[in-house]
Amino acid sequence: MSAAAAPTVAKSAPELVPPAGPTPGGTLPLSSIDKTAAVRVSVDFVQVFPRAAGDVGDQDAAVEAMRDGFARALVPYYPVAGRIADVSPGEPVVDCTGQGVWFVEAAASCALADVNYLERPLLIPKEELLPRPPPEEKLEDLIIMAQVTKFTCGGFAVGICFSHLVFDGQGAAQFLKAAGEMARGLPAPSVAPVWDRDAIPDPPKLPRGPPPSFTAFSFVTQVVDVSPESIARIKEEFSAATGQTCSTFDAVTAVVFKCRALAAGLPDDAEVRLGFAASTRHLLQGVLPSVEGYYGNCVYPVGITRTSKAIREAPLLEVIGLMRGAKEALTARFTDWMHGGAKEDHYNVPLDYGTVTVSDWSRVGFNEVDYGFGEPGYVFTLNDHVNIVASVIYFKPPAPKRGIRLMLRCVEEPHAAAFAEELAKFA
Repeated sequence: MSAAAAPTVAKSAPELVPPAGPTPGGTLPLSSIDKTAAVRVSVDFVQVFPRAAGDVGDQDAAVEAMRDGFARALVPYYPVAGRIADVSPGEPVVDCTGQGVWFVEAAASCALADVNYLERPLLIPKEELLPRPPPEEKLEDLIIMAQVTKFTCGGFAVGICFSHLVFDGQGAAQFLKAAGEMARGLPAPSVAPVWDRDAIPDPPKLPRGPPPSFTAFSFVTQVVDVSPESIARIKEEFSAATGQTCSTFDAVTAVVFKCRALAAGLPDDAEVRLGFAASTRHLLQGVLPSVEGYYGNCVYPVGITRTSKAIREAPLLEVIGLMRGAKEALTARFTDWMHGGAKEDHYNVPLDYGTVTVSDWSRVGFNEVDYGFGEPGYVFTLNDHVNIVASVIYFKPPAPKRGIRLMLRCVEEPHAAAFAEELAKFA
């Protein structure tokens, strides 16, 4: 590709991939967690599959096998081939229409190396990498879509768009792993899918406060790699000081929270809040017929609130202790909520500059999906347009790097350099 020519992507029209066999009809309920924790938004991400040097392979055959894998996976996962419908305002269900999922084939004019393996800043517009349905379909009614883009080097990028109302990250990864297993010729998914949304209790609705006021911030996207050595050092210091262990998530999130408080320029008495969705799968043992295989939302919000001054001045090990304390409170808070005993709505978080949310995508399973051309070298999200709340997303860095990659949309331009400087002390 000449240096002057910008890479282009030619997309085919989206095609429906229906289930490969007959599937049940009817409507299925969503769980109280699906309807409370998840907003009806699409989550967009891309899996990058570089090919080994010289291994161009038969790309068309690989795409055909992948499409077939989706069709076959939609038989056991038949609700995914349906559409989200409203039985009454604010009461979404899944209508098992069996229509199928939209699938887009595309071809890029360049090799993955020409576009830096889709690292940031993106050299191909994100719209070119993501599937979109035909205009007569409403995006918010769809459950999952896929686009596979072939590159001239033999590599692929797979863009996925899924509804958070139906899946959490782990659930979406479970479905994609099943599609990959079927594409590779397995007779059935290694994990049998479980719907059973109605097994989760439906606690009484808590009185909602006034609707949150939305401010659109101009967050700057920053990407920081935290080395395994830095993570190990922080964990060792915590262990030596307290005699306890802390997770990678505790250590790295405490660093981000503290660095942001130091850089964000908020008054001493301003509240700073850290929020993350903690997995509750382990707390649903005995509630669900089977936790393994359940692909609905299994999360509950956990957080820390302190003053800006308290977090700026607290030693890092103390902030790690706050992280651990917040996670330890999860069991009691979630159990309370499930049994209708919660006194406050933990889903209602002020959306001002003091709040930052954290999502860990490094362990949900998107990196382990194999559609027949190996596991992805890199996975990243594309929900960059969300400017209401500061966010941090954890990824695995592109292979062969190790450690944690942070995609940060945490601060506005005036605070970006100071934030990067504070993070560099730990990374």
